[in-house]
Amino acid sequence: MSPFTLVYYVLSVVLYLIALPLLVYLSFKQKYKQSIPSRFFLFNNPRFEKENALWFHVCSLGEARALKPILDLMKGSDIAITTITQTGHNEAKKYAADVRYLPYEMFLPFWIKKQKVLIVLEAEFWYMLFLVARLRGTKIILLNARISEKSAKKYLQFAWFYKKMLEQVQIIYAQSEADKNRFLALGAKNIEVVGNIKLAGEIVKTKEYEKPKKETIVAGSTHDGEEESILKAFAEYKKKNDAQLIVVPRHPERFESVYELMKNYAQKYSLTLSRFSQNAAIESDMILIDAMGELNNIYAISDIAILGGAFRDDVGGHNPLEPANFGCKIITGKHFFHQKELFKYVHHVQYVDAEEIHKALMACAKLPNSIVEEKINLQPIINKILGA
Repeated sequence: MSPFTLVYYVLSVVLYLIALPLLVYLSFKQKYKQSIPSRFFLFNNPRFEKENALWFHVCSLGEARALKPILDLMKGSDIAITTITQTGHNEAKKYAADVRYLPYEMFLPFWIKKQKVLIVLEAEFWYMLFLVARLRGTKIILLNARISEKSAKKYLQFAWFYKKMLEQVQIIYAQSEADKNRFLALGAKNIEVVGNIKLAGEIVKTKEYEKPKKETIVAGSTHDGEEESILKAFAEYKKKNDAQLIVVPRHPERFESVYELMKNYAQKYSLTLSRFSQNAAIESDMILIDAMGELNNIYAISDIAILGGAFRDDVGGHNPLEPANFGCKIITGKHFFHQKELFKYVHHVQYVDAEEIHKALMACAKLPNSIVEEKINLQPIINKILGA
């Protein structure tokens, strides 16, 4: 073990001990009741059963979903998946794979088994993960790799550290030329630009709902603070338009607080309100979708999609391919730095500040539907992974 690795490992132990009371506290929160005990206490999170599998590591729901077209081309292979979040873990469990939470770095030297290859998606860079996997004889590939423009300066400040980490990587499949240049600036080598693998995914609905007679607006994947601006804009828009608003919060633990906010607006503007879990009919002026896995089904019956995650400056936006695939007219914020590559392929999108949502809604009548104009071929990438 090098002096640097020893210091890094000791610091990880110290941080663990300092954070222990907080970790115990958060373990009782609904959002973390599976992930924290599994990641930080190894509860119900044993090592993978097999060795020499194709091991994918993803963070959350979006990355787990992006695995589908890849895994469809790898049928017959032993697949292992690690995730960080509970929603990502639940999605990964849908595949024919051995699924685990990725333990905290302190545990990785004792937890990792040798696998044929470790494929890490997007920006999941963990020093002990890369180092221990490589020492076990596992080849490491970064797939759909990205470094956002917003994060680039922070990465460059610690370029010496990321260079040590990226030395363990065999090949990097980057989303764009800009991402490639950022990796090169960190000292990475063997980088190939392949585009965003999310362009290869099949976007489908799981249920068929009847299209409402009113103009239907969906606020998809919204975060704290965004619903207020959307509700305000909708209430104003509703005065002159026969429309309804469906709100789909990004995180299920926020269902209750969002419903209370919607209730206030319903009372203030004399609008009808319903919860999807109590009444699946999509008839009210405002509907809260308080169930998981329904967003694509709602996009399929909507005319306008207000895509959340980009009206705040700390989220980075969400996947625009889904509403565009169903022909929604898309309105989103200007802070979509994590999705910049995907938005390049989606046309007819309005990018506005939160206070401009009403103006964007009024403009929709004269605008065409959003569309996606490109796909990528995953097969050459899969062939290289299988031959790694």
